[in-house]
Amino acid sequence: MNGLTRLLFFGNYFYGFCAIGLSMEASLQQRSPLNSIPYYLLVFCGTVLYYTHAYIAEPGTNPANKRSVWYAQNKPFIKSSQILLTSIFLITAAYWLYRYLPHLQNINWLHFLLVSIFPLAAILYYGSASPSSANYSLRNNGWLKPFVIGFVWAGSVTVYPVLFSSIELDVHYFAEFLNILLFIKNFMFISMLCIMFDIKDYASDHNRRLKTFVVQIGLRRTIFSILIPLSVIGLGTFLIFATYRQFPLFRILINTLPFILLIIVAYSMHRRKSILYYLAIIDGLMLIKAICGILGMILIK
Repeated sequence: MNGLTRLLFFGNYFYGFCAIGLSMEASLQQRSPLNSIPYYLLVFCGTVLYYTHAYIAEPGTNPANKRSVWYAQNKPFIKSSQILLTSIFLITAAYWLYRYLPHLQNINWLHFLLVSIFPLAAILYYGSASPSSANYSLRNNGWLKPFVIGFVWAGSVTVYPVLFSSIELDVHYFAEFLNILLFIKNFMFISMLCIMFDIKDYASDHNRRLKTFVVQIGLRRTIFSILIPLSVIGLGTFLIFATYRQFPLFRILINTLPFILLIIVAYSMHRRKSILYYLAIIDGLMLIKAICGILGMILIK
């Protein structure tokens, strides 16, 4: 990997672009107007800040972990980046609140619950400002860990775009069946990616006695009993729904591509992969899914 590639993936900026892409996809699929530029800036900064915090809070450097070594070598830059992104986030949040403060009077208790539940789950995932020293955190529960991440991501990129768009436009937000279905689809898709990502940490998780799926039931059973079957079920569910709603053929085909790639990547996990494979290929499926969903909505018009 060259310096720019390491910066993009190790620095977690790629996650920020994935979050923006999935947010735009969810807005289009839920027939909601796209959000304002300040909103997407908040999404990008918040995502990068959250993921980077876990690494800069680590007390030491693991020489066997290339990402850990990269953070140790680039600590001044990472700290400067965190300060800059935090400043941008706070200034943008203040502007957004000032701009749309009159619209917040229409928020009810359900909206407040939806706004708060996903950040709360994200905080409990780390369990502490210093994740390595947390007495309890959701990520220490191996089987629950991928679903917590999937839940936070699904809420952030499926519920938030439409909810905050309704605030910006000063209209009432109401979750319908399609909204719930898209949330479940994103939740399961990202949870599958997280289970695949746990394969990378099999050795360290085994030594820490963290009972992830791959530690508990083994690599082969994780792939052929969990990842591939659930991916096939997700694909089948989408095809049934798309047929029922009479989606255009092009929209069906382009939206099946991420599921097919998910199955292919899951099958490829029986061989050892580099960290770039996990960061660029597995996490990259989020961006591919977003691009396919956006094209499926735009081109059929």
